[in-house]
Amino acid sequence: MTATNQAMESRLQAPEWAPHAAVFIGFPSHPDLWAENLEPARREVAAFARAVHADGEGERVILVAGDAASAAAAQALTGHAAEVVVEPFGDIWLRDTAPIVVGQGAQREAVDFDFNGWGGKYVLANDDSVGTRLASRMNFPVRRAAWVFEGGAIDSDGTGLVVTTEQCLLNPNRNPTLDKAAIEQHLRRDLGFARVLWLGDGLQNDHTDGHVDNLARFVAANTLLLPVGTSDDPNAHVFADANARAKALGVNVVEVPSAGRIERHGAVVPATYMNFYIGNRVVVVPTYAGAQNLEPALEVLRGLFPSRHVVALSADATLSGGGSFHCISQQIPE
Repeated sequence: MTATNQAMESRLQAPEWAPHAAVFIGFPSHPDLWAENLEPARREVAAFARAVHADGEGERVILVAGDAASAAAAQALTGHAAEVVVEPFGDIWLRDTAPIVVGQGAQREAVDFDFNGWGGKYVLANDDSVGTRLASRMNFPVRRAAWVFEGGAIDSDGTGLVVTTEQCLLNPNRNPTLDKAAIEQHLRRDLGFARVLWLGDGLQNDHTDGHVDNLARFVAANTLLLPVGTSDDPNAHVFADANARAKALGVNVVEVPSAGRIERHGAVVPATYMNFYIGNRVVVVPTYAGAQNLEPALEVLRGLFPSRHVVALSADATLSGGGSFHCISQQIPE
């Protein structure tokens, strides 16, 4: 192995199914952003935190609240299942704003990227600094990566293969001077990825501009989980295109039934089972009122993760803010 390859390997982001030392989870903290969905979203997030903690058999849960009053509410809802800390943030989407921890053991370090509010659409105070503050809390050395990036834009298989979408990482509202080759170089330099699977678009009406963690997830080395759309699914063509691209690169595809067409107030929402979180003991799957194929989807995941408990939890209120369980969490590898 060359020195360059050793350096890349030491910076490689572990797959989500690798052991976690802890997980950051954002707790809804701003009434002006959540309105009537604040309390329901808090209950959903607390249920997620308790499931991941798994009565002490799962992982350390660090619930991040934006202020002291929200922290008190978080502690009341989670009890011993979570350690609650106060760090000001714009909103709870820590998959995108928390640091990405790479490496293992004593070689771990936090990579903190530039953040511009998902292409300038949702620029909120403190979102651009919470990553560094959370890394400092954990005493990780911080390596700055000076380009705009969000953790939900990628998913990795642990071997150096990463999946993303052109809609997001090539969007001119992120890094207008970087082309595909430059993005691939940055992913290799900062997160150790040697190969990139480029999918096309993300889900309809996903205001992150197509984050891949709503569309496709690695579940083993070189093995990608992808939905199959129902007849009325507005994303059926997106799933089919992703499937073809993955197979063309030699990636194994496991198919899972989609949640189907889900509307709120007359508009399609990006409700998806793919925004699940893989914890040390559980796989937590979001579900939504009106969703189709829940039990068949859970059966697929049970087959893929036989040593973990696969549980479905309501995420309707959380989705009203723009995402689900994977979006609000960022794991810390052992």
